[in-house]
Amino acid sequence: MLIHGLQKMTLLDFPGRVACTVFLGGCDFRCPFCHNSDLLDMNAEPLMDDEELLAFLKTRKGLLDGVAFTGGEPLLRPDLPELFRRIRDLGFAVKLDTNGTSPDRLAALIGEGLVDYVAMDVKNSRERYAATVGRDRLGDSFADSMERIEKSIALLLDGRVPYEFRTTVVREFHDDASFIGIAEMIRGAEHYFLQCFTDRDSVLQSGLNSPSREEMERWADIVRPYVKDVQIRGMD
Repeated sequence: MLIHGLQKMTLLDFPGRVACTVFLGGCDFRCPFCHNSDLLDMNAEPLMDDEELLAFLKTRKGLLDGVAFTGGEPLLRPDLPELFRRIRDLGFAVKLDTNGTSPDRLAALIGEGLVDYVAMDVKNSRERYAATVGRDRLGDSFADSMERIEKSIALLLDGRVPYEFRTTVVREFHDDASFIGIAEMIRGAEHYFLQCFTDRDSVLQSGLNSPSREEMERWADIVRPYVKDVQIRGMD
């Protein structure tokens, strides 16, 4: 497996763990606000392969206790379970970031005990999902994708693995109705994070804007009656 990026240490990406973060190329979405737009297809320049990653991890025993996988969309990789097995055999916990479009692969990882924490992006309300992930311009139906996303939400709500839901909040894509819809989709969740969008050179679409602190607080308050723990990330 080709690895497209590696952050050698983080205290933020894996709750309760000192971890490294592994970036995998390839994604089935084209979110206009994506910070990792260089990883959206499989043509990104690889940094290393899985054997080199495992060799690196062997040198970090005692320094790291977790490995976080992000992308792109990691679950597009059919060989991900074998890599997770080998990483766990080295004594590391595994965190997975996912957009939720591969619920069967997610269920298999959870069922085999190969993942210790899952962070799932919930992009928007059902009505605005396709536009938020860049699929409204493709002319295809988003109904099947939405069904798979909701299946992944239900799987995590079942509580077999620690998890969080999160939304990157962009003024051009989100409003009060967005968070009413999101709250209904994740009703009963343990943790939900609103992440404030920050513009960067790597963002897929230019000209997008961050919401204000007042907007973020209002939207967090909309979700709070539905979710046990709602927090805001990415604001001073």
